[in-house]
Amino acid sequence: MSLFIASLNSGSNGNCYYVGNENEAVLIDAGISCRETETRLKRLGLEITKIKAIFISHEHADHINGLCVLVRKHNIPVYITPKTLQKSQLVISSKHVFGFQAYAPIRIGNLTVTAFPKYHDAADPHSFVISDSNVCVGVFTDIGSVCSHVTQNFKSCNAVFLEANYDELMLENGRYPYSLKNRIRGGYGHISNKQAIELVSKHRPARMSHLFLSHLSKDNNCPDLALQQFKAIAGETSVFIASRFNESEVHFISSDEIKKERIITAPVYNFPLSSKTKKIKVGKNEFQLTLF
Repeated sequence: MSLFIASLNSGSNGNCYYVGNENEAVLIDAGISCRETETRLKRLGLEITKIKAIFISHEHADHINGLCVLVRKHNIPVYITPKTLQKSQLVISSKHVFGFQAYAPIRIGNLTVTAFPKYHDAADPHSFVISDSNVCVGVFTDIGSVCSHVTQNFKSCNAVFLEANYDELMLENGRYPYSLKNRIRGGYGHISNKQAIELVSKHRPARMSHLFLSHLSKDNNCPDLALQQFKAIAGETSVFIASRFNESEVHFISSDEIKKERIITAPVYNFPLSSKTKKIKVGKNEFQLTLF
């Protein structure tokens, strides 16, 4: 099986992630406006009618700003815990509201969405893994520390949107007041590049083909720096930035993507008779063939 995924936006100005198969999809968070969500989906060639549910991680504005209009206009069910709904003060018709509990899987067509608890300064924060058969995608942002829930779920993923919010030196030497710096790095805010790198280095599964660095701080991180640091330790996993300014490309996640790359061997080709030497490239491998 396979999944199609995209970041519609990632950062303190709005978070929204798309995960779906050929028939149905879900959004994780809805932190950009309904109009912008529609526009970005259209640019990516993704149909909003395929979105069958929206899952809300917590009540902070950058995760719910577009939710009410999106739900009302497109009649989309929203899955949110009672504590998060109460704290958010959102006004949503009860017919659209459904609860969820940690580690209680919810089926959305052929998709299975499972929430797990995390450390963040919110009423009832959760992150999510979305699976279709043996393909699994994680959305791990706003995780104040790398707890056992994060680690165990990270190990199951073929692809993950992983928070890399700040560079420690940039935060320490930056313009933020001391109280805000402590909120960010105090265990219930966000994780740093260093903390995310440690998670990837120790627990990246062999099956992980895609890593999207997400929720980067505008003031306390640098996308080029983060890419350089993570590519150095990511092995065969492809690393991307989930931008705070625009949507990503749509990525196709397959359970055997890395496996296919690893089993490439010198292939047998049938060429016309020739006495020339020819170089061919297959994947990352280059072969020199003498043709007779």
